[in-house]
Amino acid sequence: MSRLSNLTRGILKENPVLVLVLGTCPTLAVSTQAVNAIGMGIAATFVLTCSNIVISALRNIIPDKVRIPCYIVLIAGFVTVVQMVLEAYAYSLFEALGIYLPLIVVNCIILGRAEMFANKNTVFDSALDGIGMGLGFTLTLLVMASIREILGSGTWFGMGIPWLKDNGISVLTMAPGGFIIFGCLIALVNKITKKEPTPDDENYCAGCPSSDTCKNFGKGGEKNVRADG
Repeated sequence: MSRLSNLTRGILKENPVLVLVLGTCPTLAVSTQAVNAIGMGIAATFVLTCSNIVISALRNIIPDKVRIPCYIVLIAGFVTVVQMVLEAYAYSLFEALGIYLPLIVVNCIILGRAEMFANKNTVFDSALDGIGMGLGFTLTLLVMASIREILGSGTWFGMGIPWLKDNGISVLTMAPGGFIIFGCLIALVNKITKKEPTPDDENYCAGCPSSDTCKNFGKGGEKNVRADG
């Protein structure tokens, strides 16, 4: 895998939220305001990138039996740094993110990339993976928050939008609205990234419930050819 694809795959092809369906709890919780989404995205990207780098550097030292507790301790250290910085210099954002800021420690995206990628790859590649996945997470939060804030509250980054400000769709600011937008974005990304199968694809017939009785089953690829077909 090239380093460019390693950096960019998290944006769409392997988006951590819309494709891998990780980190949905903070995604739904903080995506009511665009400014909160940016803050959470930057915080998670910082923690993800730094933890990937350190875990990759120590991957040959950390014993396998205690690797998950070690990952959590390392991640918690970076989350503490983020909390202290936000509390000191962006207190309003610190309050807005609330409990979801310390919960970055157990964010499935960060733990997942530590276990699946940083633990098996070089420091530089792990840094690129962290940046790419963090960027995908941030962009997803921003898109969701922009849709919910504009249509739900009639504002964007706190700035009022004429007409929409007085005619907002209030359900979009609530939990059901978050799930609606979340589902629509997953469907859109799935439509964009999924290639329609053709009869020449080896697995074209594999998912068909009638494949066992179909005489044409397996004609698209050698791996699917039945002994009696």
